[in-house]
Amino acid sequence: MATVLITGAAGFIGRALTSALKSAHYVVALDLREVQEAQRLPGVTYATADIGNPKLAEIFRTYQPQAVVHLASVVAAGGDPARDYAIDVLGTKNVLEASLAAGAKQIVVTSSGAAYGYHADNPVPLRETDALRGNEDFPYSKHKRLVEEMLAEWRGKYPQMKQTVFRPCTVLGPGTNNQITAIFSRPVVVGLSGTTTPFSLISELDVVEALAKAVNESRDGVFNLAGDGTLSLREIANILGKKFLPLPPAFLKTVLWVLNKLRVTALGPEHVKFIQYRPVLANEKLKSEFGFAPRYDARAVFDRYLENIRSTR
Repeated sequence: MATVLITGAAGFIGRALTSALKSAHYVVALDLREVQEAQRLPGVTYATADIGNPKLAEIFRTYQPQAVVHLASVVAAGGDPARDYAIDVLGTKNVLEASLAAGAKQIVVTSSGAAYGYHADNPVPLRETDALRGNEDFPYSKHKRLVEEMLAEWRGKYPQMKQTVFRPCTVLGPGTNNQITAIFSRPVVVGLSGTTTPFSLISELDVVEALAKAVNESRDGVFNLAGDGTLSLREIANILGKKFLPLPPAFLKTVLWVLNKLRVTALGPEHVKFIQYRPVLANEKLKSEFGFAPRYDARAVFDRYLENIRSTR
């Protein structure tokens, strides 16, 4: 059995991937948080470490994984930029170095559609050959771009270590609770005038299946990870049976500036582009070259999410 080490293994996707891989591989589940005994899966080895710690290399040398799945990352915008950079960029560099030193043959990395950046002139849809323009004034997007630039450099320097890089769109599943779902959960769905705000969506089940396929088949390449179609904020409001309120972007920027100064929110005016210029991701390469067709389109992804909400009320 090949050894697979997963970083961020205690997260939502990490737990599901560990379960999916453990029957065919020896899985080392690594996370910053210690997994309690009652939550551990039989046959899985659990390790606790910070991906930014230089001692990470010792853990990798101990287990000598043939494949590394790097899931550990910042998942929300609006945090401390220096801390986020240390996790996303420097942490990824540390994982790459530890993987290389341990002789790993493959690394699978979850990047983000945010690496393309949030721009008015983004192609619709965005394809893997389009430029990565993660915004300088939006740390989350910038860091994803920097990580991908690092990965591209490593592909040239160390071709012996295959890379599978996924750029997921918004991942949505039962129980998902983040900055995106907060938009959906308010009594009124607030959007922006002058844009439809289309959301590319992918089910967590499809994400896990794609990651497992990359490991099981030792596939390499760079792939957008998105289901078919999109849903606009107005369409989402209609599905939810809520009023849709489009606000002028300049007004929302002013509101966020005031709330940020009052320390009510960590989001600032620069984050308006997160809603204004949503990246729409093409999935043709995922289907034709990687050989994976997501089971759920955007509407089906949202329906699964909504069904869970209604069943838990």
